[in-house]
Amino acid sequence: MKENVLDVLMYLFENYIDDDTELEPDREQLQNLLLDAGFPVAEIHKAFDWLENLASQDPSLKDLRTDSALRVYTDRETGRMDAQSRGFLLFLEQNGVLDPSTRELVISRVMDLDSEEIGLDELKWITLMVLFNQPGQEAAYTWLENMMFDHPPEYLH
Repeated sequence: MKENVLDVLMYLFENYIDDDTELEPDREQLQNLLLDAGFPVAEIHKAFDWLENLASQDPSLKDLRTDSALRVYTDRETGRMDAQSRGFLLFLEQNGVLDPSTRELVISRVMDLDSEEIGLDELKWITLMVLFNQPGQEAAYTWLENMMFDHPPEYLH
């Protein structure tokens, strides 16, 4: 049985959210589909809450201007994200895939999960979900998606 909120989120994203189908199931339908897939009710509710929090992000993050600042992680953040994951966020920011406000949103979404530690693969999925939900981030989303699924990267301008 699958027990992790991130597993539920990844399953949702792979099967329903990032799908180009015109039919969009409502929350009750999605919950039934997730229950049929073997996910526990508690984890499904936590995943829906996580997505709602993503959709209702703090608008003050959008105005974050720290182009020359260095991000210093808290002890709690370094406990959740290892050096490889933090380095990946820096790589994405230096290559224009993430801006400072989007980076902070990714970190916020990581910290909102129940997981003890988020590995690089999980961080990539979280970043992909964040970019998918951000208007104007289509090119960054496509670049990261291509990188994750071993397609040649498209360069951002």
